Amino acid sequence: MKDKLLIWDLPLRLFHWAFSVTIIGCWATNELGSEYIDLHMTLGYVAMGLVLFRVLWGLVGTKHSRFASFIPTPAKIANYLKRGQVESAGHNPLGSLMVFAMLILVLLQAGSGLFVDDEIFTTGPYFNALGGDIDKLMATIHHNAFDFIMIAIALHIAAVVFYQWGKRQDIIKPMITGYKTRDAVEQGQEITSSRMILAIILALLAAGFVYWLVVINAPVVEEYY
Repeated sequence: MKDKLLIWDLPLRLFHWAFSVTIIGCWATNELGSEYIDLHMTLGYVAMGLVLFRVLWGLVGTKHSRFASFIPTPAKIANYLKRGQVESAGHNPLGSLMVFAMLILVLLQAGSGLFVDDEIFTTGPYFNALGGDIDKLMATIHHNAFDFIMIAIALHIAAVVFYQWGKRQDIIKPMITGYKTRDAVEQGQEITSSRMILAIILALLAAGFVYWLVVINAPVVEEYY
């Protein structure tokens, strides 16, 4: 692909689409009713693992995946808007805000779910571990944070439509293939490798931590009959 440059690494692209499917799955299993609660909880753990992987990848991943490359400072946002929202090689400042917002919101949603009890079918592994007040706070977060996630998703979709068809900036295909055209990317902004071995190690670490958190380290609940 001599006329195209690799911008988005494969681990980031896999995360993006897996994250999207997982969030849709969490919403669907909640809407379908209590018989899907076990799958809902499992998807919540998957979402937590994906967020943890993205945080790690944001620290040591490839150029455009690192948080340091797209921290949305007020100056960057103002300059981007002033220049007419020109195309960026990686995340633009407005898109950066969405990245951080989604990671924080989903981590809050998944983490609070560990403390929730539906009083019918299932109980989070940390329910009553830190006391009733914490459980109430976490239940409030869990029952309301998803509304903000839905708002963020709606804004994201609207932004994609605006840039893809309004600004004529192709942002969908690069998130599938990883490549952008040379005329859309400044010289030297491309990456040479997806660093797959490192990504696999980090994915295993994230999955291992979630397993430790919800299975190995979860408090033992004593049952009385």
